[in-house]
Amino acid sequence: MLGSLLALFAAVTFALNNAAYRRGALTGSVAQGMAVSLSLGVLIFFAASILIGGLEAIFSFSSFSFWLFCAAGLLHFAWGRYCNYRATKAMGANLVGPPQQLGIIVSLVLAIIVLGETLTPLRILGILLVVLGPAISLRARMATQGPDAPKPTFQPNYVEGYYFAFLSALGFGVSPIFVKVALDGGGLVESIAGGFIAYLAATAIMALALLKPGLAAHIAAVKPVSGKWFSTAAVLVSLSQMTSYMALALAPVSVVMPIQRLSLVFRVLANSMLNREHEVIGGRIWVATGLGLLGAIFLSLSTEFVLNHLTLPDWLEQAAQWHWP
Repeated sequence: MLGSLLALFAAVTFALNNAAYRRGALTGSVAQGMAVSLSLGVLIFFAASILIGGLEAIFSFSSFSFWLFCAAGLLHFAWGRYCNYRATKAMGANLVGPPQQLGIIVSLVLAIIVLGETLTPLRILGILLVVLGPAISLRARMATQGPDAPKPTFQPNYVEGYYFAFLSALGFGVSPIFVKVALDGGGLVESIAGGFIAYLAATAIMALALLKPGLAAHIAAVKPVSGKWFSTAAVLVSLSQMTSYMALALAPVSVVMPIQRLSLVFRVLANSMLNREHEVIGGRIWVATGLGLLGAIFLSLSTEFVLNHLTLPDWLEQAAQWHWP
């Protein structure tokens, strides 16, 4: 249950991060957002590692786990985040969410093939509800854009947006598998230590990018208003990734990743509060949120827990015990 709650917290903070970054991207660039995000993120993970004694855990990892954490950091914090930021700047935070659902399919397939995890009827039902929530939220957004609706001030670039959204989904979908394998049964302390390694690897790549002529000066010229929102997004996404790594230490990937995709619903709500001039919220959004949360509950429950606390007909009890593979 704790792993599911941590995954849910990661989804909420990731959604708030997207909304904050969207606000900063109105006057700032992707490079500026990446620089602020990674530099603050590595400091936050470093401080957290010191507080919980995670620095010692870094030296306890095998070389295989160490390089897997590095690969996860490059895939998620460098590749995935850059593509996510490019997509968000191109077509807005809300439109980026639906194509990023591909990430959950990638994670689930790899979790079954690589980690030997299984799907149960409860998990399948939970996944369907979690995916249904974002679909309803998208329909709600489209329903507000009728023929008589005023022309929006922001014109999305769908080609660039969808291209980078799909690329970010691949990074976000593969990286949790690397993290789960690298943890190798480790607990919360090891998960935060692993997150620090991942952030450090991504930050090192960003530092190399600063060697490009003019890029360092461009990043240093970030406007104060953009810097404020980028910094807010950096803190939020660091909290999101920290709790995501902790969730992966406690729960299967097939549980954590579907719950984290609830961020699509939460980001619509967050953008309606922070970027109201660009987003619209309606009754369907609340229905989508409710379905998503119900799905998260199903994902957090084990079959044994349900069978021990509920009296079910024999046929339903047998069906509940089915699993694949």
